[in-house]
Amino acid sequence: MRVYTLLIVTLLAVGNFHCKAQVTNSGKSVAGKQKIITGADQTALYLPYLKGKRIGLVANQSSIIGDKSSVDSLLSLGVNIVKVFGPEHGFRGNASNGAVVNDEKDAKTGLPIISLYGRNEKPTKEQLADIDLMVFDIQDVGCRYYTNINTLEHVMQGCAENDKELLILDRPNPNGYVVDGPVMTEDRFKSSIGIHYTPMTHGMTLGEFAHYLNGEGYLKKPCKIKVIKVANYNHDMPYDLPVNPSPNLNTQQAVLLFPSLCMFEGTVINEGRGTFMPFTILGAPALKGIYPFSYKPIGIPGMSESPRHKDVVCYGLDLRDYDINKLRASRQINLSWLIELYKVYPDKANFFAPGRPNLDISAFDLRIGTDQLRKQIIAGLSEEEIRKSWEPGLQKFKAIRAKYLLYP
Repeated sequence: MRVYTLLIVTLLAVGNFHCKAQVTNSGKSVAGKQKIITGADQTALYLPYLKGKRIGLVANQSSIIGDKSSVDSLLSLGVNIVKVFGPEHGFRGNASNGAVVNDEKDAKTGLPIISLYGRNEKPTKEQLADIDLMVFDIQDVGCRYYTNINTLEHVMQGCAENDKELLILDRPNPNGYVVDGPVMTEDRFKSSIGIHYTPMTHGMTLGEFAHYLNGEGYLKKPCKIKVIKVANYNHDMPYDLPVNPSPNLNTQQAVLLFPSLCMFEGTVINEGRGTFMPFTILGAPALKGIYPFSYKPIGIPGMSESPRHKDVVCYGLDLRDYDINKLRASRQINLSWLIELYKVYPDKANFFAPGRPNLDISAFDLRIGTDQLRKQIIAGLSEEEIRKSWEPGLQKFKAIRAKYLLYP
């Protein structure tokens, strides 16, 4: 039996990544195909629009032009960036999940960095007063519980209320091929990890999602937006992210497994947080003797300081070499792992994590956006039966989504 003990050493330097198990398009030409070009990389399309304007830029470490930070690139091109707004994990992408991020001054450029995951989620009137145009350039991964779409809505709200236009430099959705999971339909399941009536995976880019927010009435008044589209892209194309979108999505495998494995954050199962392989492994101490694979979560600054089952050996599934093409072929999230681990877990009464002390809603239900999946799993429904219950909501959402697609 192999126990993976993890040391906090130089591995904390999490950098760019590429997936060895899958041939993807990260902007380079592939035989017979044109290269994907992000909105940010098409500077000729939008630089004239930025000239002479005071710019506010919503960005993080995934905001790049070529291999250089969008902030540095635009400044070198003569763009007048007044301030930068940072989402969850901060402008540099080194804050742990859920951690409050404070305003600061960027040491390299001297620009003020306004946190949209601190004192305010929505840009205030005062913060927007000296800005003529807001620019949004962040990489998303296509899940309702990934908070970049929340940040997008808050920025659109702030811009709409203060008559500011928003320019979105669109980027591919690495999980754009899949629209799956239960659709959130009740306000009581809204939380910081889900405020939109979408399935768990929505299959849209942020540019498309912005049109969806405007068109479906999420804002009190529509936000004036302009989208610089991704060139040579459609939702079925694999896309290898050139930069980690967040500290715990530090491999391409993790990005592609995230829609399926993030469900476990509402359970007793550790999903790899507290290791350098988050969202590619699953385990819990109580599964000893059931699975041979084991690992020990530890506190890792900037990733997970207090992971579930910290400093205790966990046993479970190693999905680092799982063939992602199986997910692509099914066009679904993987539900079988959740059903399997619930079935083998010895203490089923405590499998699903409790919710907030003052709410009769479990943490799992908040993440999924409904209490039905939890109840279905406890009742022993088959995957086929569960998926059949999703279909009415999915078909309705897909019809709505189709109106806003920029890459049909």
